Amino acid sequence: MAYRLKKEKEFSYIEVGEGTPIIVLHGLMGGLSNFDAVTTFFSEKGYKVLIPELPIYSMSLIKTNVKNFAKYLYDFIEFKGFDEVILLGNSLGGHIGLYHTKLYPTKVKGLIITGSSGLYESAMGGGYTKRGDYEVIKKKAQEVFYDPEVATKDIVDEVYETVNDRNKLIKTLAIAKSAIRHNMAKDLPKMALPVCIIWGKNDTVTPPEVANEFNQLLPNSDLFWIDKCGHAAMMEHPKQFNDILYSWFKERNF
Repeated sequence: MAYRLKKEKEFSYIEVGEGTPIIVLHGLMGGLSNFDAVTTFFSEKGYKVLIPELPIYSMSLIKTNVKNFAKYLYDFIEFKGFDEVILLGNSLGGHIGLYHTKLYPTKVKGLIITGSSGLYESAMGGGYTKRGDYEVIKKKAQEVFYDPEVATKDIVDEVYETVNDRNKLIKTLAIAKSAIRHNMAKDLPKMALPVCIIWGKNDTVTPPEVANEFNQLLPNSDLFWIDKCGHAAMMEHPKQFNDILYSWFKERNF
């Protein structure tokens, strides 16, 4: 990770730059460093980029769900004293951003989702019956990306450690169930805010038809595709991801 974590009250987060706040929401097994390229680019373009560590594995099991993560995000925004923010979420982070927008619409100026859950979950917490087998976990981590080389040893090690930690695995499964329970299909047509959808054409976790469905259901959305790209576009094609998003910001006067 290129940036240092701040720890204040119950929050641990990265904060870089000055300007309009962009709050980045990581996924279930996605580290904060997955957004280093986003953080560097936008903090140099007149934005304040913040990445809170979501309490995915530290909340009590009974509270481990999408709704409580959205409330945690609200508490973070209040703690920072922001009236209005832009939210950017990948995978589970996109779902949390969407659910937060449903609960607290006046707090969100714009939303960016990439490989987001909320409409379709492809074995989000499943397929770990052979979790003790490093090679099996390595293959699963590689399948997240179009180019398996993006799944570095550090990434594979982190996934392996997570699925072999009983407490974390139980919470991963709880979150996966919660993601299905908190399906957003009925809520999306009521969300009038600008939404930027950036999707990998080769995403096998949340396939391209999911992006099309988000685009159809969200009344004020724009959909952009990245070719030869899997589930984490901001990692696999950081320059293209940043260029698309920056152009969209300019078009929407953000």
